[in-house]
Amino acid sequence: VFSSHVVSSDLSSGINAEYGGRGHVKFLRCTNCARCVPKDKAIKKFIIRNIVEAAALRDIGDQSVYKSYILPKIYVKLHYCVSCAIHSKVVRNRSRESRRTRTPPQRGPPGRQQQNQQQAQQNKN
Repeated sequence: VFSSHVVSSDLSSGINAEYGGRGHVKFLRCTNCARCVPKDKAIKKFIIRNIVEAAALRDIGDQSVYKSYILPKIYVKLHYCVSCAIHSKVVRNRSRESRRTRTPPQRGPPGRQQQNQQQAQQNKN
């Protein structure tokens, strides 16, 4: 019986540096705690947000002289270290088998995913 234990020298540590990698990558600072993180290890999150929240958007539209003016958006790319990403629930820990899948999860509200999965199972039957 062979164990599926991986030798520590074969582990990638989440970065593309070891065997056949880039050699060296630049470091980024974590947005939350300012820790230095290799660029390929950092968890990246791109946020597009309105400058004004939804509650004040209608008030500004009513008071504005220009009726067709569209307020600009804020575009921010956040970089997290692994511990801050887990702590702020950007990512979650997964089982060994599910860590291999690199496809991003379905987007949308959290409750909608379960409904979509149930509908897909009903359509198969």
